[in-house]
Amino acid sequence: MSRFVVRVSVAPVNAEPRAGSEQVTQALAGHPVEQLDNGEREPWLAVRLRDGYEGWMHRGYLSESDSSASPNGNGPARMSLGCVVRDARGARRALPLGAWLDAAAVVESGETVERDEMARRFPVSAAAAAHTACTRFEGTPYEWGGVTPWGADCSGLVQTVFGLHGIALPRDARAQAECGESIASGPALADLAAGDLAFFSDRDDGRITHVAIALGASRLVHLGLGRGGYAIEQLAAPDAYARALLSRFRWARRVR
Repeated sequence: MSRFVVRVSVAPVNAEPRAGSEQVTQALAGHPVEQLDNGEREPWLAVRLRDGYEGWMHRGYLSESDSSASPNGNGPARMSLGCVVRDARGARRALPLGAWLDAAAVVESGETVERDEMARRFPVSAAAAAHTACTRFEGTPYEWGGVTPWGADCSGLVQTVFGLHGIALPRDARAQAECGESIASGPALADLAAGDLAFFSDRDDGRITHVAIALGASRLVHLGLGRGGYAIEQLAAPDAYARALLSRFRWARRVR
């Protein structure tokens, strides 16, 4: 099985091997991907990401895998928290939250974190992940399949911020709704603890279509298409949009 590393800041992962097909998720600079067996329709490759998510990527976004540039490698590795860098050839580019820097990259502005410092900066805590959602994703526009503050969807926000805090979650809201422990018989939605995940459906069959993160004190943070992206919902005094959201609530889960 061939391995590659993403060489651009953000690369779309598509549902089908063509540029006009649906973006199902994104892969970020420095992240490894694996080509699936028999997964090639040149110049497209069927790939699996580190979280197990599968889709199609154009070969132009990928380089042959280099373990020294990978977060799984033995060499130094830094993660972008939103920065601008110059590479060894002098080329300048912006990197979003979650991208990994090349070893030779020079940071011109913004923030990075050493891999060995991740646990200290982002402790394993759902409540801390909720805080990160507010501080790192404020102002993010809604983008189907997106996973960064440059544009993300509801489950992309959840997967990214919890992943920063060492809590691995699947990519889609429907799969996230099966993680952790159920608290459906516990507190009401407005009384959820910070970091609890609330799940919603706008379908007749109840299939989960949306996820939000509780902040405590009758508040939720999420990326909602109806809000255009980032929003904090005040459940104690909901407006028309929040009331509609509340009517679609199905259950909550607590992950650790």
